[in-house]
Amino acid sequence: MTPTGHGPDHGLGDDAGGHGHAHSHSHGPAAPVSKHLRKVIAAILVPFTVAVLVGLVVLWPGGAPSHKRTGVGFDQQRQDATVARVVEVSCASVNASGETPTGDTSTAEGSSAVQEAGGTCKKATIRVDTGKDKGRTFTEIVQPDQSRQLHEGEKVVVAYEPSAPRDLQYSVADVDRKFPMALLAGIFALAVVVVGRLRGVMALVALAVSFLVLTLFVLPAILQGSNPLLVAVVGASAIMLIALYMCHGLSARTSVAVLGTLVSLLLIGILGSEFIGWAALTGNTDDNTGLIHGLYPSIDMSGLLLAGVIIGSLGVLDDVTVTQTSAVWELHEANPSMGWRGLYRAGIRIGRDHIASVVNTLVLAYAGAALPLLLLFSIAQSSVGTVANSELVAEEIVRTLVGSIGLVASVPVTTALAALVVSADRPSPQAATAPAGAVADDAAAAGRSGRGRRRKPHR
Repeated sequence: MTPTGHGPDHGLGDDAGGHGHAHSHSHGPAAPVSKHLRKVIAAILVPFTVAVLVGLVVLWPGGAPSHKRTGVGFDQQRQDATVARVVEVSCASVNASGETPTGDTSTAEGSSAVQEAGGTCKKATIRVDTGKDKGRTFTEIVQPDQSRQLHEGEKVVVAYEPSAPRDLQYSVADVDRKFPMALLAGIFALAVVVVGRLRGVMALVALAVSFLVLTLFVLPAILQGSNPLLVAVVGASAIMLIALYMCHGLSARTSVAVLGTLVSLLLIGILGSEFIGWAALTGNTDDNTGLIHGLYPSIDMSGLLLAGVIIGSLGVLDDVTVTQTSAVWELHEANPSMGWRGLYRAGIRIGRDHIASVVNTLVLAYAGAALPLLLLFSIAQSSVGTVANSELVAEEIVRTLVGSIGLVASVPVTTALAALVVSADRPSPQAATAPAGAVADDAAAAGRSGRGRRRKPHR
């Protein structure tokens, strides 16, 4: 290939062009665009990148502000522990009152109380493994109808409340599931690297960087009282720039995907802001959000909801914009004579299939996360209108629909940008004036790589 970097489709015959395309597709991105087009893209993306860096510097927190622990929910002091011993005992012998409970056995509470009184309970001895009380033991009674049963040797997480009486300071809060979670994460990373190879490694690095941006910037900045929407926009933009360029390379193709993602994120932010305010969604709908609001009253909970919509939509947006940009680039390489309208029409046909699958995936993902809540409404035999009107479900509906509108809009926007960019590309002067040399160089390169097609002369 000549050092000008022009693509294999310039000045090549059908035979050589086919091989040049196959070689290009399997070993790297499409040929670089002209200097003029690179300057236009840089004129848009450089100021945007500078603005993101300025936003990170201005909004960068000094760390999450401290608070006095409430001992409620996740705001408890926790330690690792082990179930040292489990013995079966009569529930009546460990009943605090020593009397058989009475009540209406037709209710769930009444029948459960009678069952516990006459059944067999478990008395577990728990050993604390971490913290200042390492080695200390305490006992806990496990009722027969409890969903979580303790087993000897099981690793658990215990909550510590220093203000409680000594015998009641520790209690089992959860099961320690660090090992299976770490094993699953290791299997995931191995699968990504085996299938994706270097791209897979870069994707894992980008994923780690995304988590660092979330934990070191987005969450502490919101807790410090910064505007959640502004923090989410800056954080999501930083994640987008790092992830896309790290995974797909610094190229015009990636830059077009970045622009398409940016436009779609702006649309999601505007729609989300309008409809969250119009539907009077407070973002304070469960115990966890209530605890956050109680600890940090200055946090704008509706803004936090909107920030979640923006960050939650980013991952799927990246997939859609990169796919559409790559599709248009490949269409152009397959038929360089196709104009931007033809590229757009062909690309949008691919995008329609992508829209159908992605929107369905997004809706089912939110429905799956809210399945217990939907089950409660089904048990209560509530109408669809009643269910949709409740703030818990309305939040998910607005989140899903706003994100889906942004995804749908990203397909025509990104496809149009990619078609305009790739069709407006001008070949370099060397490629236009010396096609014969390009053919000779490409043929020589193909012969050296063993990919050239050799034909025997006919006599």
